[in-house]
Amino acid sequence: MRRFSRQRGVALLLVLWACTLLAILLGGYAVLARTAALQTRYQFAQTQAHYAAEAGVMRAIYSLQDPDAKQHWAGDGRVYPFRFDGATVQVSMVDEGGKVDLNAATPVVLQALFRAAGLDTAAAGQLAASVVDWRSFVTAPGQVERGRAAYAAAGRDYGPRHGPFASLEELQQVLGMTPALYQQLEPAITIWSGRTIPDPNTAPPLALAAIPGLDPQQLQAIQAARQRNAMAGTPTSAGITHSIRSQAELADGTRAVIRATIRFQSGGMGAQPYSVLRWQEGDAE
Repeated sequence: MRRFSRQRGVALLLVLWACTLLAILLGGYAVLARTAALQTRYQFAQTQAHYAAEAGVMRAIYSLQDPDAKQHWAGDGRVYPFRFDGATVQVSMVDEGGKVDLNAATPVVLQALFRAAGLDTAAAGQLAASVVDWRSFVTAPGQVERGRAAYAAAGRDYGPRHGPFASLEELQQVLGMTPALYQQLEPAITIWSGRTIPDPNTAPPLALAAIPGLDPQQLQAIQAARQRNAMAGTPTSAGITHSIRSQAELADGTRAVIRATIRFQSGGMGAQPYSVLRWQEGDAE
């Protein structure tokens, strides 16, 4: 009888261990299922926000070409909000003609840009010379060797391109450029306008300060005129190349940002009405 009781006690203990193990396994499966559901919900929300941001880009492209002045969107940085599929979308556009073109701007404009960004006169002049050297084709004997020597002295394993900038990010490779300075300059620079001087009608603040010959009174007058145009909804430019920033946010806070640079192009029936020069997702560089 005592032996039977011991056997029954062992069996009960085994049953309890089995139940405990089963409970642990079920709990683990429940956690995994909940995690998978949250991931699926997050991915769905991210996809919804992404396509809402894309819708903002497409609407901007259409509105920039709208012949109706009341419906036309201006490329001067003002924000246009609208609702799309449960998301709040905010779109802004900047005409690239108002920015400082790294490949075309004069040394005077480049130096003024760097001065406006906080560099002293000597440092701004040196950085402007480095930008010009980077983009300029080789024209003098020993130019390549001197450039490589200067970069090597600064710990770089490369020298100037001696050709046009292929991207905005390439500016970060120029001797004297820092990450913080580049972040400050990025909204005011371009490689797609071809202008030696920015268009004051759409220039961002830093680019506007880089325009030679404008005194403080003229700058204030330009800014006041642009503000009046913005309040009246008056278009300020008819450029062909624009940078678009589209941000979509859902009710739960999920957010997506798309930044694109597009160029309108004329053509016959069936021709692509625009080309995408740059496409980035998110605000990070």
